[in-house]
Amino acid sequence: MRNDIIIRPETCKDYKEIISLILRSFSEGTNYSDGIDVVALVEEIRVSKYYIPELSFVTELDGKIVGHFLFSHFPLSKTSTGGHIETNDIVMLAPVSVHADYFHQHIGTTMLNLGIQKVKEYGFKGINVEGDFKFYNQLGFKTSSEFGIFPTSGTPMEEPRCMMCQEVNPGSLKGITGYVYYDMYYNA
Repeated sequence: MRNDIIIRPETCKDYKEIISLILRSFSEGTNYSDGIDVVALVEEIRVSKYYIPELSFVTELDGKIVGHFLFSHFPLSKTSTGGHIETNDIVMLAPVSVHADYFHQHIGTTMLNLGIQKVKEYGFKGINVEGDFKFYNQLGFKTSSEFGIFPTSGTPMEEPRCMMCQEVNPGSLKGITGYVYYDMYYNA
């Protein structure tokens, strides 16, 4: 873990730089997105009731923004077809972006470890994420079905290990079950 980066809550003054960072991060770092849909998702989350301003972060190195990620409230669904359970126990980690000039320099791992600590401080019971299980398993995430939380569509259904959860404290997700259903967001 690096000790030369800091995370801080994003401000509206950061938005333009965050957009540029996301576009480069996804267009240069993935084969599934040019980042435009990710920017739209971030903007959609910011205006939703699920947005948590204190847990939407930028990552700085030497005063430059090199990363962005956010945690938002995420209600689980009662069934695989919708019907959300309004609870504030779980947050969703999405999206996560590292500036393309800083790929493979442990920025992502460090910033997410710092962010996970902030989620713990706010008293949430768990964190849900969809992504590369090889990366997120290193941060303590496990396949969500181990906790009784199931994917409903897309990549996780094809590769269930892509939908993951992390308990904030041992046993904190006990008794919390449901489905990850993204119908509250158009761009998810």
